[in-house]
Amino acid sequence: MSNLSITQWSVSDRPREKYLSNGFSYLTDAELIAILLRNGSANESAVELAKKLLAENQNSLNDLADLSVKQLTKFNGIGQVKAITLLAAFELGKRRTVEKVKEQHKILTPEDLCFYMQDKNANKPHEEFWAIFVNQSSKILGTQIIGQGGLTATTVDVRIILKHALELSATGMFVCHNHPSGQLKPSNADKLLTNQLKQAAQLLNIQILDHVIVYKESFYSFFEHDIL
Repeated sequence: MSNLSITQWSVSDRPREKYLSNGFSYLTDAELIAILLRNGSANESAVELAKKLLAENQNSLNDLADLSVKQLTKFNGIGQVKAITLLAAFELGKRRTVEKVKEQHKILTPEDLCFYMQDKNANKPHEEFWAIFVNQSSKILGTQIIGQGGLTATTVDVRIILKHALELSATGMFVCHNHPSGQLKPSNADKLLTNQLKQAAQLLNIQILDHVIVYKESFYSFFEHDIL
């Protein structure tokens, strides 16, 4: 199909028609992006252009979403309008996910915590350590920044965290910090702090439910890796 425009494709292969017949779940990432692009360039269809965009960004939607308008417009067939349309779609998707977690007022999974923290510290250029306090039903009682530091270290006082937990009558808490370097693997210092916090919280019958390290839309969960 590479020498044909999308309008010359079989109806069943056209992204919009595929959606109308089967829904979005039947479309590939490239086909969804093609719908946003609307058309390609003189030498390639919108789907082919979308595939190229993905291929040059490790086939990662997250990496593609991190591009700037200037970077996107370097691709032949993408002008400023198309670039802004793509980035606006990514931003809407991000906001919808964050809004969903906020509306339920609960953190039930590491993904929920990651999305909840998106607008707080996931994209900060320096490390920040946050605590999210919950009741027995995992309903959020409060959120507090505990410490912030440079690119390699965060100063965290366990006593301050537990003080906030007691003030809110929390029975559990999630802790979260970002790694601006993009390296999600926890350091020995991260593990030591988590263990110290867990032991101190147990004395007060407060459960540390998870410690999540975030970077943009990616995360590492201590709970999921059985090191909590």
